[in-house]
Formats: sequence, C-alpha cells, structure tokens
Amino acid sequence: MTAIQDVPLKTIKGQDSSLADYAGQVLLVVNVASKCGLTPQYAGLETLYEKYKDQGFAVLGFPANDFGAQEPGSNEEIATFCTTNFGASFPMFEKIGVVGPDKHPLYRELTGALPTAQNDGGFRERLAGYGMKPNEAPEVLWNFEKFLIGRDGEPVARFAPDTAPDDAALVGAIEKELFASE
Repeated sequence: MTAIQDVPLKTIKGQDSSLADYAGQVLLVVNVASKCGLTPQYAGLETLYEKYKDQGFAVLGFPANDFGAQEPGSNEEIATFCTTNFGASFPMFEKIGVVGPDKHPLYRELTGALPTAQNDGGFRERLAGYGMKPNEAPEVLWNFEKFLIGRDGEPVARFAPDTAPDDAALVGAIEKELFASE
C-alpha cells in the first residue's frame, strides 16, 4: 500500500473510500469543475473511462472550487450535472480543495510526488493573458489537471489542464501503464 492509497476520501455520495479501493488499477485523478471553459473535457474523460475500464483503468473526478469559483455547487448538484450533461459514469468524489492551505492530503501527496506537469502548451501564459496570476509549481495550475497513477499505486505522470483526454501523450501514458506487463 502506498501513502497515496492510504489517504481517506469520501465519494460524492458521502461514502468512505480511498485509492486502495482501486488497488491494481491504473488511475487518472482529475480535479474537475462545472463552470469552466475546460468543462467539456468531461465527455472525453468518460470516453477514456469507457474505452479502458475493462482493462483495469478508472478516471476519478475530484470537484474543486479553487479556480475562479467555477465549481460552486453542492456534491449532489455536481453529481447531477455530470450525469445529465455528460453521461459521466466514472467515480466522483466529494468537493475538495486542491491548492493552498485547504489542500486535501491526496493533492498534497500528488503534487509532492509530481511537482510539474508535462504537456503545458502555454496554458500558464494564457491564464496570465486573461489577467490571472497562475499558481507556481508544484501547485495545481487550474481545473482539469490530470495525475496518472500506475497499477502499483505510484504517481507516474502529470498533465496540464488543457491536455485533452484524447491527447496522444496522455493516451500513450495510460496505455503504457495498462499494457506494460503484457
């Protein structure tokens, strides 16, 4: 069991959980938001989940209201939004903080293990261009940042928020973890 797998979590319905519940699977942990320009990524995340779930893969969504107050809803409202608008069936967890003093221990572990994201195609500069002050590494930059966790429970890759779920680098990293032992 890894430190990340030991972190207590709650599902979006309030049930106790942890990443240990997904032991042996490849996980894509994503901080999500309903009112963000990147919110359409929910559809792509669901497509990824559907494509690979039978091979031992799961997308895990963690709503966060840390960036531009783009996730103001309750857990119940978030769950309804995701299923109604995007047909999201991947596991969702309760709303948490992913940056700053209220950062959830899961994100403390993730950002400590992987302090920088790959595939940052200028998203940081675009945020600055909109007059926003982007977080410095190792903090999460924005909604929809993605952390890939291998079957052994260890973080293996981190992708910038604007990395689309069908991006070749992301899909390649997922497939590498899924099929490494084959």
